[in-house]
Amino acid sequence: MMTRDWLLSDDPETRLQARLGQGYRLARALARNPLAMVGLAVIVLLLVMAALAPWIAPYSPLEGMLSNRLQPPSSAHWMGTDELGRDIFSRVVHGSRITLMIVILVAVIAAPLGLIIGTVAGYYGGWVDKVLMGLTDIFLSLPRLILALAFVAALGPGIENAVIAIAITAWPVYARIARAETLTFRNSEFIAAVRMQGASGVRVIGLHVIPLCMSSTIVRVTLDMAGIILTAAGLGFLGLGAQPPLPEWGAMISKGRAFILDQWWVATMPGFAIVVVSLGFCLFGDGLRDVLDPKQRTKG
Repeated sequence: MMTRDWLLSDDPETRLQARLGQGYRLARALARNPLAMVGLAVIVLLLVMAALAPWIAPYSPLEGMLSNRLQPPSSAHWMGTDELGRDIFSRVVHGSRITLMIVILVAVIAAPLGLIIGTVAGYYGGWVDKVLMGLTDIFLSLPRLILALAFVAALGPGIENAVIAIAITAWPVYARIARAETLTFRNSEFIAAVRMQGASGVRVIGLHVIPLCMSSTIVRVTLDMAGIILTAAGLGFLGLGAQPPLPEWGAMISKGRAFILDQWWVATMPGFAIVVVSLGFCLFGDGLRDVLDPKQRTKG
C-alpha cells in the first residue's frame, strides 16, 4: 500500500518517482481494458512460443516422414501433417520466430526513419518540408503490398530483402504522424526557450521534438504490426519471402492451398495463427492508443 501511495503521489520528489508513477497509472488504465489484456496475452504467448520453440515443438519443423503425410489433427499431431509428413504444429511454433523477427526488424527500421523524416520536415518547414513530404506522398500513393512486391522483385526473394521491402513501404505513415505533431508545438514557448539558449536545430529535434512524438509513434507501430504480418505472409505466399523449407506461415499457406478441399488443416492452421496474432496486436494497439491519449490521461 505504501508503494502504491508513493507511485501515485501528486508531488514526486525525484524524476524517477514521477516516471514510475506515470508508468503505474498507464498500466492500471491498460489493465482496465479487457480487450487490450486479451491482445497482450496473445503477444506474450507469441513471445514465449518464439523463445521456447525448440522445447515446445514436439517434432522437427524441417524433417518429416512420407508415411505420415497429410495426416489429420490427432493426439500425435495436434494440427496434422503436411504433404511431406512434417508436423504442422511444430512448423507453426517455429514459424513464430520468423514472424516475430520480421515484425521487430521492420519496426526498428521503419519507425525511427519515419520519425526522423517527419520531425525534420515539421520543424524546418519551407522547402525541406515540401521535398520530404512530397517523397512521402509518393510512397503513400502506392499500395503497400504492390510496392513491397516491386522492391522484393528488384532485390530478390528472401527474408532479409522482404524485411527491407516492407520497411521501405511502412515509414511514410510514421513520417506523416510525426510531422503533424511537430507542427503543433514547433512554435511553442518551450521550443523558443531552448533556441534562445543556443541549441541547434539537430539538438532541439533530437532532445525535445522526437521524445514528444514517441507515444503516438509507439501506438502506430503496435497497430501496424498486423499489417506487417499480413504483408510478410503475402510475400511468403507468393514465394518472395522466406524460402522453403523454412516454416514461414505465408509460405505454409501457399503450399497447403493445393490440398484445401480435402486436407483443410494444411493451410488453415498457419492461417489461423496469422489471424490470432494479427488480432492480438490490433486489440493491444487500440488499448494502448486509448491509454496514451492525452485526453484520457487526466481521468482517474
